[in-house]
Amino acid sequence: MSGRRSLIVVSNRGPVSYDRVADGARIERRGGGGLVTALRGLLDQHDVTWIASAITDEDRAVAEEGGSDVVLVAHDPVAYVGYYNVIANPLLWFTQHSLWGLGAQPNLGRAEHAAWRDGYEAVNRRFAAAVVAELDNNPAATVFFHDYHLYLAPRIVRDARPGALLAHFVHIPWPRDWSALPPAMRDAIFDGLLANDLVAFHTARWAENFVDGAGDLGSTRVTHRAISIEPAEFDELSTSPAVLEQERRIVASRPELLVVRVDRTDPSKNVVRGFDAFGLLLDEHPEWRGRVTMLALLDPSRQAIPEYAEYLAAIERSAAAVNARFGTDSWRPVDLQVADNFPQSVAAYKQFDVLFVNAVYDGLNLVAKEGPLVNTRDGVLVLSENAGAHEELAEWAISVNPFDLAGQADALHQALSMGAPERRRRAEGIRAQVREHDVAAWIAGLLADVDRASRNVRP
Repeated sequence: MSGRRSLIVVSNRGPVSYDRVADGARIERRGGGGLVTALRGLLDQHDVTWIASAITDEDRAVAEEGGSDVVLVAHDPVAYVGYYNVIANPLLWFTQHSLWGLGAQPNLGRAEHAAWRDGYEAVNRRFAAAVVAELDNNPAATVFFHDYHLYLAPRIVRDARPGALLAHFVHIPWPRDWSALPPAMRDAIFDGLLANDLVAFHTARWAENFVDGAGDLGSTRVTHRAISIEPAEFDELSTSPAVLEQERRIVASRPELLVVRVDRTDPSKNVVRGFDAFGLLLDEHPEWRGRVTMLALLDPSRQAIPEYAEYLAAIERSAAAVNARFGTDSWRPVDLQVADNFPQSVAAYKQFDVLFVNAVYDGLNLVAKEGPLVNTRDGVLVLSENAGAHEELAEWAISVNPFDLAGQADALHQALSMGAPERRRRAEGIRAQVREHDVAAWIAGLLADVDRASRNVRP
């Protein structure tokens, strides 16, 4: 099955979205997110039909028109809210990132059960119907599901088209503990995934957790491939006018040393503990006061969901507390900026002395790859042991436990104090790893796994 092939890619978010401008003309926007960016490489190399949700009003208009390589599935708006804002986020996201405080949450009442039945199940059925329709046009195509939004769809497709070749990549962590979900929900999730010929994760850790929880895998092959980035894209971005302008602003205002974090305002990113650890560093090591700033560039995430809105408020309170305690007229310890500004993030990548990634859990974390690739200062990566990227980059990073504030403060002090030769050794190691194991290698590895799974395809 080497060479060009037919693929049906299925994800909640698609490679493009549509809107109307003031003069009434339709415009097409490139889809955002790491998953879409990574999978774009498939479009040039293979015959791809991409199935995704119609999210905007104009998306829904395009969905009615049809006739595109991007098939946009229009959902009932109420069903989609239950599917996305109640079940996928936060219920599944919090479960898989181990974010629930089980003494108090989650509380699954009638509304949550209705959202599962009338939202998550219903939307998965809509996706499955679109997949079956595409398979009827192209029975030899490989179906490639993505992520936690679509756990139920593979079983529906398998029952309708038993001989189809199905694969599923899970981009977020797979925990051992699923006790936050009722048995019927978690059984349906495992059953849906085991309907695939191939299930893949970023790391051995997540794959092993899935195998342990699944028990009998039947004919399903389980593998792991760490996603990556396109180095040439970031090489070009790093010298683009937009990034250079943002870099000039950072250089003009930066202190001697810069700790950078680039995240979404998501509870899994552990921003509040990161600010608290930075405050502890300044408390225990006054020699750093006035010399180092933490530049936190945060993209506001899922603010329609109460847990996310509350976490953003906690982030702002934590930053304000550190600044009130240690700040002076000429120095602000935490420079918090909440905005969607990717050129600014790339500029900060170039300028960091320390890149701070202390996620509670992450499926992978591409920041840990993007930042070191374009950094110009031999910056040091401080990396959570619960980020999937740790499995690949630990040799060159300073590892931290995301719940250990003292340990994070010590790691920041170690990184800021590290000598130039050791900084260079670590930085060069990460850069070489990322360039060799790029997104093209990830895609090639996954397709090779699909080929191996095809030998066991169901009759």
